[in-house]
Amino acid sequence: MDDAALLRHITDLVAEEQELVETPDHDPARLSRLEVTLDQCWDLLRQRRARREFGLDPDAATERGSAVVEGYQQ
Repeated sequence: MDDAALLRHITDLVAEEQELVETPDHDPARLSRLEVTLDQCWDLLRQRRARREFGLDPDAATERGSAVVEGYQQ
């Protein structure tokens, strides 16, 4: 997935997240899964940008597992 497609996917996920948050009886498990997926997508985009910045192949970036991205310190 290239950066543009990844950004479109992120935009779609953010819209879905917002819709869920605004729904009074939303599924909290779905929202949680969505948040993790968003974190993974943002991480992948950051990896791709970093690899490109340092002259490496951005397509070699890989999606990290939920345990990894959820363990990052903010």
